[in-house]
Amino acid sequence: MNAAEALAALADCLGPRGLITDPADIAPYAEDWRRLYRGRPPAVLRPRSTAELAAAVRICAEAGLGIVPQGGNTSMVGGATPSARGDEVVLTLSRLNRVRAIDPVDLTLTIEAGATVKAAQDAAAEAGCQLPLSIASEGSATIGGVLSTNAGGNMTLRFGNARDLVLGLEVVLADGQVWEGLRRLRKDNTGYCLRQIFLGAEGTLGIITAAVLKLVPAPRERLVAFASLPSPEAALALLTRCQRHDPSALLAFEYMGGDGMDLVLRHIPDTQLPIAAAGHYVLAEFASPRRAAGLAEGVEEMLAQAMAAGEVLDATLAASEAQARAMWRLREEHAEAQKRAGASIKNDVSVPVSLVPRFLREAPAACAALMPGIRVVAFGHLGDGNIHFNLRPPEGMADEDFLAQDHAVMDTVLGVVRRLGGSFSAEHGVGQLKTYLMPEWRGGVELDLMRALKTAFDPRGLLNPGKVLP
Repeated sequence: MNAAEALAALADCLGPRGLITDPADIAPYAEDWRRLYRGRPPAVLRPRSTAELAAAVRICAEAGLGIVPQGGNTSMVGGATPSARGDEVVLTLSRLNRVRAIDPVDLTLTIEAGATVKAAQDAAAEAGCQLPLSIASEGSATIGGVLSTNAGGNMTLRFGNARDLVLGLEVVLADGQVWEGLRRLRKDNTGYCLRQIFLGAEGTLGIITAAVLKLVPAPRERLVAFASLPSPEAALALLTRCQRHDPSALLAFEYMGGDGMDLVLRHIPDTQLPIAAAGHYVLAEFASPRRAAGLAEGVEEMLAQAMAAGEVLDATLAASEAQARAMWRLREEHAEAQKRAGASIKNDVSVPVSLVPRFLREAPAACAALMPGIRVVAFGHLGDGNIHFNLRPPEGMADEDFLAQDHAVMDTVLGVVRRLGGSFSAEHGVGQLKTYLMPEWRGGVELDLMRALKTAFDPRGLLNPGKVLP
């Protein structure tokens, strides 16, 4: 079967709304969010059921067409963008977006992969529960995308990454077979844990079509605090203080540097600091399963102690849901503010939590030695050691000249990360941007095992070609 015959067969299989072939309609699916990559897919597949998807995969396999699964197209590493060769179709699961089941006793949500994270959160909330997964792009990022990339987000500190919230999966394999693993069991010790193989694999081993997710009881009281601090060391000291105060109440602990905050205030309308400007900021969220006036009183007392110890310069608590959203917006708009400001070289890295202040001292110094005047935008999930360490060009340098040195800049940052025992990708994945790092960082037996898995699950290399593995 050649490509033209395959497209005709796909049109018959998926119906009139299930296949996009007009170049103008394909265009939004062909470019990544950061506009680093642009492909030439001959079509976009839009199946409306797992059965349709499986049939489409069999057609693509027969024709040798690569398949690039794409969720909300929010990847930071080009993980959902097809190649420019024209032999890879894009697969969007936007029509597979149903809530299949929700059980507030089992505390589980069975949902299809095309549903957005926000839709999943809302479904859980309607049942009096909470999906403890929150990311800045949750309004557009899909369940399939966040599971395939093992997204982290703001509550990893308390509940773990996306993979820690999954009990079962439904997956279409490279040959069109369907693995029906939608089990709601908390304990199931029957051989290999297959679901974990697909979580974080970025669509290279199989296509996630549905999942059983863990829920938690909805908190009855929520409290957001915003603080300014004199240093990264003070931020770490405040984290330790919060954890010792009440580890079960702390949901999120986010760090933001002053330069990144300035970008947000400059480029994002209707944003303002709730406290006096400083060089370092922390946003912390606390929650309680019961209404207790003691939550706010306890946090206020703890912050007062931190101020007395010199760890906090100023702090405030959100007095309403609107104020809490405004505080979170200051953190979540960092990526968009950088995009509006111009070119940036992004590093999504992790180091042991105790070494984050050291990283935030050594990495800027190393980058300045490489490129005097380079500007640092550092922010992220201090509570789990994940810092988004992004760089902007020196004043007066053209964006294209700066981006031409991206590998040198990234390698400089990663030299510090490696010395501290960290990882070059904490939550964004490898995609196609960082495959060149895999042999050095994950070479030898580890990379051989990954390649063996790829060969076993996708021997012809048709699932998300060119991603993850070099």
